[in-house]
Amino acid sequence: MFHRIGQFVVRRAWWVIAAWVVAMIAIVATAPKVTSQTDESAFLPKHYESIQAAQLQEQAFPSSFTPSALLLFERNDGQKLTADDQSSMDKVIKGLTDEHIPAVEQIVPVNEKAKSADGKYALSMVAIDKAKMQTTEFTDAAKKLRSEGTKLADGTGLKFQVGGAAASSLDQQDASGATDAIVMFGSLLLVILIVGIIFRSILAGILPVILSLAIAMPTANGLIADAIKLFDLKSSPMTSAILIIVVLGVGTDYFLFLAFRYRERLRTGEDRKTAVANAVGRVGEAIASAAGAVAVAFAVLILSSLGMFTALGPALAIAVIATALVSLTLAPAVLAVLPSKAVFWPGKKWMQEPRNARFAALGRMTGKKPGLVALVSGGVLVVLALAGINYNGTYDLAGSSMPKNKESMVVQDKLMTAFSAGAADPSHVYLATTNGAKLSDATLKEFGGKLGAVEGVAGVVTPSAENKAISADGTTGDFTVMLKDTPASNKAIDTIEKVRDTAHAAAPADSKALVGGITSVYKDINTAMVHDYKLVFPIAALLIMIILGLQLRSVVAPWYLMASVGLGFGGTLGATTLVFQNIKGEAGLMFMLPIFIYLFVVAIGTDYNILIIARLREEAREGRSPREAAREAVKHGGPTVAAAGFILAASFATFMFAGNVLFMELGFSLAFGIVLAAFVMAMFFTPSLTALLGHRAWWPGHGDGGGHGTGPAPVAGAHGVPEPAGRR
Repeated sequence: MFHRIGQFVVRRAWWVIAAWVVAMIAIVATAPKVTSQTDESAFLPKHYESIQAAQLQEQAFPSSFTPSALLLFERNDGQKLTADDQSSMDKVIKGLTDEHIPAVEQIVPVNEKAKSADGKYALSMVAIDKAKMQTTEFTDAAKKLRSEGTKLADGTGLKFQVGGAAASSLDQQDASGATDAIVMFGSLLLVILIVGIIFRSILAGILPVILSLAIAMPTANGLIADAIKLFDLKSSPMTSAILIIVVLGVGTDYFLFLAFRYRERLRTGEDRKTAVANAVGRVGEAIASAAGAVAVAFAVLILSSLGMFTALGPALAIAVIATALVSLTLAPAVLAVLPSKAVFWPGKKWMQEPRNARFAALGRMTGKKPGLVALVSGGVLVVLALAGINYNGTYDLAGSSMPKNKESMVVQDKLMTAFSAGAADPSHVYLATTNGAKLSDATLKEFGGKLGAVEGVAGVVTPSAENKAISADGTTGDFTVMLKDTPASNKAIDTIEKVRDTAHAAAPADSKALVGGITSVYKDINTAMVHDYKLVFPIAALLIMIILGLQLRSVVAPWYLMASVGLGFGGTLGATTLVFQNIKGEAGLMFMLPIFIYLFVVAIGTDYNILIIARLREEAREGRSPREAAREAVKHGGPTVAAAGFILAASFATFMFAGNVLFMELGFSLAFGIVLAAFVMAMFFTPSLTALLGHRAWWPGHGDGGGHGTGPAPVAGAHGVPEPAGRR
């Protein structure tokens, strides 16, 4: 089939190029606009308690004051606030109120209760229209508060800063834009330089960038926007940065798969068009299988409990499929119309196959001592995987995805030290009767006392008529619970679990208790992640194994291929845990890190295994023994895997320059995981195991021709001329 595709593309090259350009423009022009979702709770299904608590709050307290922004005042000299400072703060708040900033509903004046115990800090809370939370008006309000408040505070001796949810969303957007720019330009530079050096060519370095970012990326973005709109999916701010890496990384990988084989065919004496057609015929199945495995692994995230992954998974699957189609049709069409000398210019020795190359030596070593190679490479993976036992997840997504010097982060840190660790974002327990009866003062007091006795709770504000924490009909009470620990910490999450247990047990007859707030959201995210690990991983592994089995016509090979990928996952998580928790001293790794390692190390890492195993089968079908096939596969496939793996790992490493914890962990883990996948799993572990298993690796399909030297069927050239079966 892929030989026919190659021949069609070569014969209709200009038509294929024109069709892609027209299709890309049409898809981009008709794509809807998509808004990123930054509220963690919006990613959870409605059956989780934190979401039910939020819904109860909306029903019982429709006009309740929910601060979306926090205004923090302190003196420039660091001394205690004075009476004159109080007058200045009142002036700033009145000035902001008189501005009538769009979406801002109320700004609470500073009183004595809103000052820190040491008298150095004062806090004002700002209510922003909840209906605007997912619009630009929400972050625009924070931007306006900052700019106008700073002007009003100028000359007063006070330092004015804005924090809270709206400011955090604003800073996250700014940080995300900076991250996208770093990732984009860093990856572009790496691809152009590395591919250019590999082929000693200017054009070869530029081609994968043009194909990926000028055609595949806009096409994928347009299709993703259509899918988000059609299926009402969520969109995360980090999606854009990850899409850049996926499209450029996978696109470069597949271009290298094709370009290396194209150059190899040219070296056998084939003309340009025949070489392109036969290159597609030889690696087309590997590219399609690799893309299928990656897309399936991504798409299975639609089964996730978390909205951020149900959107990210299909988005990445669409991107991979679009990129694979570009690689199988547009890339060969471009190679077919460009003179081969131009593609590899100014290199002068590209038609000469190097002798005694390092990959030939590695191939000889693998062929001679497959047992030793399997033992050493497998041992490295196992040792690294053992370090992952100490993995600990953390949940401060907003804080970890922004540099610490962002204003909202500075305000958050000051609030935690000046007030209490949990005061910046307290939890809420809602007690509601189920029979319509009103809650009595005695019931509220007794229930509040039990909540306050929970270990890890710093204080509880019991609802009363004075603090307006009782619903208008008297059936629901809102207990404000301040925790001793930072809301996103594991200690706080453990405490909120105890609060839930206590609240459920202490709720009187004919009533229910629901625990809300950001810490409750994090607790539910933790539960959802455990669910996803048990459901998503096994289903993805099964589907990838089926794809591998169909490609290789083997029942045996998929098992050890997936085992090697599993070891690669464990080794990556272990190495990241070792570096960031044990050496760097972080409290833990971001909770989503294992999912991302799965996405890229398991999914994309499978590409390299597929390329090598496809080459192993090809060499075996040409009559070589299992050990000879391993030798030749590493010799010829090794450079492709090494180049592709190095480029993708280097691209992921650019995340580490984004200036925040999340992307530093992502950058290291994904770069290290790709290095393991390419240089340990695909280069050594997979070919050595295949050599040890021999013909049994292809059972029951005898994909190697049974070792009888049957060789592949003759391949038609681009002009219909059969290619000699022995030509390589």
